[in-house]
Parts: sequence; C-alpha cells; structure tokens
Amino acid sequence: MAERGGPVRLVVTGGGTGGHTYPALTAVRALQERLAGQGRTVEVLWVGTAAGLEARVTPAEGIRFAPVATGKLRRSSNPLKLLSPVNLKDMARVPLGAVQARRLIAEFRPDAVLATGGYVAVPVGLAARSLRVPLVVHEQTVRLGLANKVLARAATRVAVSSPSTLPLLPGAARRTAAVTGNPVRPAVLAGQAEKAVSALGLYGFDRALPTVYVTGGAQGSVQINTLVTGILPWLLERANVVHQCGPANEEAVRAAAAALPPGPAARYLPTGYLGAELPDVLALADVVVSRSGAGTLAELTALGKAAVFVPLASAAGNEQAHNATHLQQSGAATALLGEVAPDHLRAALAPLLEDPERRAAMAARSREHGRPDAAQQLVDVLLSVVEQR
Repeated sequence: MAERGGPVRLVVTGGGTGGHTYPALTAVRALQERLAGQGRTVEVLWVGTAAGLEARVTPAEGIRFAPVATGKLRRSSNPLKLLSPVNLKDMARVPLGAVQARRLIAEFRPDAVLATGGYVAVPVGLAARSLRVPLVVHEQTVRLGLANKVLARAATRVAVSSPSTLPLLPGAARRTAAVTGNPVRPAVLAGQAEKAVSALGLYGFDRALPTVYVTGGAQGSVQINTLVTGILPWLLERANVVHQCGPANEEAVRAAAAALPPGPAARYLPTGYLGAELPDVLALADVVVSRSGAGTLAELTALGKAAVFVPLASAAGNEQAHNATHLQQSGAATALLGEVAPDHLRAALAPLLEDPERRAAMAARSREHGRPDAAQQLVDVLLSVVEQR
C-alpha cells in the first residue's frame, strides 16, 4: 500500500499494438507529472508480451518491462474454427502466463494495476484480482474489446472513452465506471500550422483553399492511397493535400502524381512518413482522411477536425467501422463502409471542401466528442483506487 505522500507502485499491462500501448504510456506520463508536482514518485512495472510493441517502447521510456506468456484467440463466426490447432496451442499458454503474472505482481506489490487491453492483459488482470490488488481497466474503443469484456467483471473500476460504451458493461462495473476519454499525447494538441509550412516547405500551398491531410497510419494504406490518387486532379482543384502514404508506397504514389500540372503539383505533398511534424500538420489540416482506430478518433476529436473515415475492414471485432459509425451518427464525421471507390471519397469530400460552414459544423460536432484531458481523467481514476486501499 502506498503511504500517504510516498511513491505509488503501478503495474501496467496491455499492448500488442499502439492502440493499447500509447494510451497507457500517456497515462503513465501524466501520473508521473501529477505526482512530481506533489513531490512524489511513481514506480512502474509494465507486463506485456516479448513480441509486442510494448517490449520495444517501454525500455526506451525508462520503464521496467517484464514479459509473460499469452495466447491470441483468433475469432470466427464458425465455432469449430475456434478449436483450430493454433488457437488450442495459444490457449494452452494462458495458464502459464497467469502463473508468471501472479508471481510478478506478488513480488512487485503494486498499489494498482492498469490494464488497457490486448490478450496479455487478461492473465495479468486476473492475477491482480486474485491477489486483491485494485484493477483499473481502460477501454479505448466504442465497443468493449474481447480482453476488456473478460476483465470488466474483475475490475475495481472501468474507464471508458465514450458514454456509448457504458450500456455494454456488466451492471456492477457500470455503476462505478468513469467516462475518461482516450489519452492523447500532449504534443498532438500543441501543433502549429505555420511550423508545418516551414518544416515541410509547403510554400506552393494556396492558403485560400482548405488543406486535406490523408493518412493510412505509419505504414500507410494501399486502399486509401488508391482512393486519393483516383481523384487527385479533382481534389487539387479544391484543396491542398498532405498525403502520408507509407514508406513502402511512396514511389508508387509519386508515380501516380507525376502527370500533374505545375500548379496542382505545388499543392500536393506525398510523403512516406511524418514524425515530429505530425502535430503541426494536424493543426494545418481542415479535413482529415484516415482509418478510424481508437487513437485516431481520440486525436481528431480532441482537435475538433472534420474527417472522412475509411475503416480497416480487418480490424478486430470490426471496431473501426463501429468507431466511424458512432461519429457519423452525430454529424461529427463521414464513414465510408464496405466496398469503397474513388467516387465515394469524392462525394464525401465535396460538401466539406466546397462549403466552409458545413466543414465548420462537422468540426464543432467532432470537438463535442473530444476529451483532451483524458489522461488527467484516467489518472484521477487510478489515484482514487490507490487512495481507497
């Protein structure tokens, strides 16, 4: 138990992907800053999978990392496929992971465990429950992920990113749940449009036109690239475009744009990857075309951006389609679902590019969903369970 005014000991679990890893990391940073202001410290142990993103990210952040065994359940509408050899092999690893997690938690003696989803969170969360360590579960998406469905019943408190998630929780969890939002990196909220212009040399952009930022994530999206290049001459008559297409796709995208006349070409920047410039590009953008993962939604709504979403069809539980549809229903975005052609993207963008008032209205509705203080809200939930021990 944390002594009043003493250090807080926290186990974090979750990962496999950035959607589970980065919100937890942002929350840890916010907790460190909060307690540092009180003259206190945080001791963190991150429990994850050796092959997950978290195994690479956490040591670089100075956070102690410990791996446990876990297995991935490959879902299928056919119950017989759930019993596939690879599923059975992975499920056999879960008991070992539970034993390892219990030992790590017993040795570290945390004041609380924060679980943000992913298969590794299940054995760690259940181990916390068995050792009577407070467990806080955080859900990033509109619908509960499979791991968090399991852990919600064992949690001391559940934090969700959207009020729409509350009815999906078990009754006991719903009564103590908090709508915190999904933590967004502070740097994303601090972008400056003029910095993007100077850093990326966007001097050919016509600032009287809106700017569209297109992204398929760090690796890019062939689907989104194809949709955009399919309407590029039309698009560049109406907008400036920053197109983050993925390092492996940059050559193909540049080839598709090679025939552009000089004027439109000056209003188009295809780039494989954006690093430190990303917050500034987001500040510059009037409309964003992107996937609809939980992290993307959290950032765009916190910033209040009009968006056209092209959900990743293979996302677990079809969560990206649910995320995009949730915002579309309130006029905060446009969702392109199913088989999408370039003409569909053009039809979605046209009213936003040609009608500034409509674009502003969508941005305002997007901002209504945003929770830029999500990390601080999640820290409040964490400290509430620590202080009640």
